[in-house]
Amino acid sequence: MLIRKLFRTAWRYKAQFISMIIMITIGVGVFLGFNIEWKSIEEDTAEFFEQTNYADFRLYEETGFTEEDIEAIENMDGIKAATRYISVNVSLKDTKKSVALNVSENYTVSTMMIMEGEEYAKDADGIWLSDRFAEENEIAIGDSLTFIYQGMEIHGEVVGLVKSGEHMICVADGNQLMPDYESFGFAYISPEKLKESLGYSFYPQINVISDMEKTELEEEVKAVLGRTILVTAKDEHTAYAGAKSEAEEGKTMGSILPVLFLAIAILTMITTMHRIAANEKVQIGTLKALGFRDRRILRHYTSYGLVIGLVGTVIGVVLGYEIAAVVISPQGMMSTYFDLPKWPLVMPSFCIPVIILTVVFLTLISYLSVKRMLKGTAADALRPYAPKAMKKSIFEKMLFWEKLSFGTKWNVRDILRHKSRSAMTLVGVVGCMLLLVGGLGMKDTMDKFVTMLDEDINTYTTKINMSETADNEEVKALAESVNGDWQASAGISYEGETIALEIYQVNNDKISFLNKENEQIKLTDDGVYLCLRLADTAEIGEVIEFSPYGSEETYEVRVAGYIRSLVTECIVMTDTYAESIGIDYHIGAVYTDESAEDIEDSSLISGKQDKHMIMETYDSFMEIMNFMVMIFVLAAVVLGTVVLYNLGVMSYVERYRELATLKVLGFRDQHIGRLLISQNIWLTVIGVVIGLPTGFGVLQMLITSLISEYELSLNVGVLTYSVSILLTFGVSLVVSFMVAGRNKKIDMVEALKGAE
Repeated sequence: MLIRKLFRTAWRYKAQFISMIIMITIGVGVFLGFNIEWKSIEEDTAEFFEQTNYADFRLYEETGFTEEDIEAIENMDGIKAATRYISVNVSLKDTKKSVALNVSENYTVSTMMIMEGEEYAKDADGIWLSDRFAEENEIAIGDSLTFIYQGMEIHGEVVGLVKSGEHMICVADGNQLMPDYESFGFAYISPEKLKESLGYSFYPQINVISDMEKTELEEEVKAVLGRTILVTAKDEHTAYAGAKSEAEEGKTMGSILPVLFLAIAILTMITTMHRIAANEKVQIGTLKALGFRDRRILRHYTSYGLVIGLVGTVIGVVLGYEIAAVVISPQGMMSTYFDLPKWPLVMPSFCIPVIILTVVFLTLISYLSVKRMLKGTAADALRPYAPKAMKKSIFEKMLFWEKLSFGTKWNVRDILRHKSRSAMTLVGVVGCMLLLVGGLGMKDTMDKFVTMLDEDINTYTTKINMSETADNEEVKALAESVNGDWQASAGISYEGETIALEIYQVNNDKISFLNKENEQIKLTDDGVYLCLRLADTAEIGEVIEFSPYGSEETYEVRVAGYIRSLVTECIVMTDTYAESIGIDYHIGAVYTDESAEDIEDSSLISGKQDKHMIMETYDSFMEIMNFMVMIFVLAAVVLGTVVLYNLGVMSYVERYRELATLKVLGFRDQHIGRLLISQNIWLTVIGVVIGLPTGFGVLQMLITSLISEYELSLNVGVLTYSVSILLTFGVSLVVSFMVAGRNKKIDMVEALKGAE
């Protein structure tokens, strides 16, 4: 009998049951999806790094390391394995495409994973090419390729297609945000082939596998080599840092969105189950009068929460895996960023207890909601539920109260009488606004970031990468011949951290600089400029110290100002100021408006990058961003619709007799409908007012925690605010009209015949 009643009650309150199941499904699905995403990234990338012997540290020296150097490093205590290594960007002959050409002298560090073709051999003559690059450019095993490096040609046949931990995120440099395998890939050749092609061996890098701390390794290296060497840990390398950053971002998002949805789902459950229990009071009294024990009635109504929790959770688990698969899979969003051989989904161990506790908590809510209705005798329970008597509110004591219309008075009293329902309505509206402002505002911010990078900072057409052995005077002559500006970059130690020192000669405005207000400024020759991430380390006019790696010198420089460095954490100065304080530097890049095809290859040039192709990678990033924004907007609409409709229907049920009384008194359906709609509009206005600054604050927090490696300028356009407000009001109005239309079905006799 009670089982049949369960189904009848579920059908009677189908809107509430469905809305609660939807909210729990979304809450569990988003919680599980985001946590599976970051855990899968963490586990999958860690396994790939281990399989490809990813280096823990990288040592750099522009002049290269000798055999004595690598022998000294290998003999250090705490070093498990080390290799001399080179990774340089080279051009693919007769194309605009380029690859990072890699050689690992000791093939136990920074290796590759063969996906197809021959195994690696130290004296082999072939080329092992990125399988993604090969696929995008229709290159097959057996094809011959020619790379251009320092004006020399490196010929070879493709003998294998591979993946590499070193190039799991395959970008040419820090200016390229997303991989573009059609224009840039990577390749490996053997040490013998490198020596044969160049006529000599040159390794500007040593990759090390070790459990030592960075500072300890730096001191040991300095002791055995007799000089300071730039040492970077794996979390400063693009692939590892990118994987770590994505996992951290997933954790952050997993602690915001899922918490929001689960919290709203639980609050909705509390409010709804309380109202259902109140409306079922007469039914509970009837069951008691028929002889059903309190314990059995309690089990029956508690099962509502259990069923809702189980159904919502089961569907939510399926949804969670589907959400994760959209991100983590060979065709997922992350496949455009990571180049992994396998994409298994991994669920964090804490997810199962959280999901079980969620179901238990939802069941407990039902239990507590019904238990209070069982107090007293059957006669007490048979009396319909009566809301507590209300005293005059502070508003009713004010002089203007009597001048208000009936509808305004009625709505104010109803809002104050049903505080929990009104509060939940506000939560739904604020949540909707938060998601809309956060999602659309993030898109505005990233659009501004790309525009600034493309139009305000990088105003060149082609970036010419110079070889490690290029002479500065020859490079300056090349820059002058192409009407270009040049840049030198080196690693320095500042405030105990490794950052970049960038030296520029800007005579042709191919590179520009922005201040904190995003206004273009000219660099002066009387000091250095700190990027905004370093702005809190020194005031303008103060003197700071730094030490370049590879030198024992310490330089004292004056801070002349701050600049917005969108990508790198750096200190910037002009070439004139660098020469005045005696800093040695090596020019690494020239920026020009000449097209890559018109720039003749030479021994000075290691590769060329077309800015247009670099910016196309940002388009790929924006496609992912637009997809995420769409998810945010959809989530906002679903959240707003479900919460507001559920509460609207419950409000209608609670006020059924009041609405019937109004009809008896002569109020038309249209007038009653306006009363219902106006209350929702009031709450929506309050929710929007709260939601706008809340959404802005959450967006600021997301930018600070998710993409702190970029100096983003928070930008939220008028259109974003307008769309967020209009969409929220649209959802509220649609739901209000749906609920208001129910008053036409009120049976006045049935509603009013019950005893008070």
